[in-house]
Amino acid sequence: MEKMPLSSVTSGMGIEVAPDIFCLSVQIVNICFIGNPRVTNEFILIDAGMPGSHEFIINEAEKRFGEGCKPTSIILTHGHFDHVGALEELLKRWDVPVYAHNLEAPYLTGKSDYPPPTPEVEGLVAKMSPMFPRHSIDIRSHLKVLDENRSIPGLSDWQFIHTPGHTPGHISLYRDRDKALIVGDAFTTVEQESLYDVITQKQEIHGPPAYFTIDWHAAWESVKKLEALKPSLAVTGHGLPMANEELRLNLEILSADFAKTEIPENKK
Repeated sequence: MEKMPLSSVTSGMGIEVAPDIFCLSVQIVNICFIGNPRVTNEFILIDAGMPGSHEFIINEAEKRFGEGCKPTSIILTHGHFDHVGALEELLKRWDVPVYAHNLEAPYLTGKSDYPPPTPEVEGLVAKMSPMFPRHSIDIRSHLKVLDENRSIPGLSDWQFIHTPGHTPGHISLYRDRDKALIVGDAFTTVEQESLYDVITQKQEIHGPPAYFTIDWHAAWESVKKLEALKPSLAVTGHGLPMANEELRLNLEILSADFAKTEIPENKK
């Protein structure tokens, strides 16, 4: 996949949201490095960014963890193009296992393509969505399916939570000791359908990107599940991180009003 000419004002910006959680903006999507560089040069990569971004991701990893570093593994929240865009190129450099939910495996082994988008929802990004790649990739030689016990290899204090709706096998990551969430696209902190909001990164909480969401009832249940955790920090796949009372209050409102504010009229 070639690099896509769509970026936000935060592209290239990294935010250390915790000593061992580093959120990196790659054009219009966020990836995460989990690992404390003050303690170790080992880390785990969460998601793999936009097409054509592999050299940028490698360079940023080396800035944080040292020259020649590589992750011990890569974990995917889901397999949409903006979350796996650099994955195949990264695996040529970093020969590491890739973990994902078993329901996401068909999209990561060349067996199934994602359904067509829903461009009739409001917003210029939504109108552009038929141009976005939705075909599967084939990383079966590296793919490992996550166990149903919700544990994550190499991250003993984290668990994954199945948060379907946006895709069948979408997951979020949660750490109980500090109530930190890495949510992928289960919810966002920017109106991802709006080109202006994507470019400027205007912060406001929303559900998953509407143009690619498959099951809206499941998406709502996933938001309810995450809101019930009362998280203190959330790193989303799109938008700036949100924390503390601002996060809890906005997530509570999103959960309560989801049917009214998030579900497209033609999907209600």
